[in-house]
Amino acid sequence: GLKGPFGCLNNARYGISWGVLGAAEFCMHTVREYVLSRKQFGSPLAANQLIQKKLADMSTEIAIGCQSCLRVGRLMEDGKASPDMVSMIKRNSCGKSLDIVRQCRDMLGGNGISDEYHIIRHMMNLEAVNTYEGTHDIHALILGRAITGIPSFVPNPVLLS
Repeated sequence: GLKGPFGCLNNARYGISWGVLGAAEFCMHTVREYVLSRKQFGSPLAANQLIQKKLADMSTEIAIGCQSCLRVGRLMEDGKASPDMVSMIKRNSCGKSLDIVRQCRDMLGGNGISDEYHIIRHMMNLEAVNTYEGTHDIHALILGRAITGIPSFVPNPVLLS
């Protein structure tokens, strides 16, 4: 049946969940170095409260994402992970990573779109990864079915009549 292909899809989604967090972490470290070295009005950008808050938020989301992926990975090893769990971490990791990388691009100003810092490259890659193996909304539908027990992928003919 479809168990084999769906198993491959689940494993791919799991790998994506880790990979996108790595891209977000790279971008966060890049922007950290940038704001520490870039001076504005005689002080590093990193001395600003808003910059520090953004870095703290990024670090928190990456750590939470990694812990979620680690937990699901351990459940997979024990044969206890469900496809819904993998959908949740794929959806969360991609969404949070995109948010983080967009924030990094913004924090670099005009340099955020240059090749020198690689932020824009990671952002475009994350946009692609967010789309394949199921978009953010498709994974929301998978989770909605798990939560309610009602699939909403196709219109319900009973509700349409």
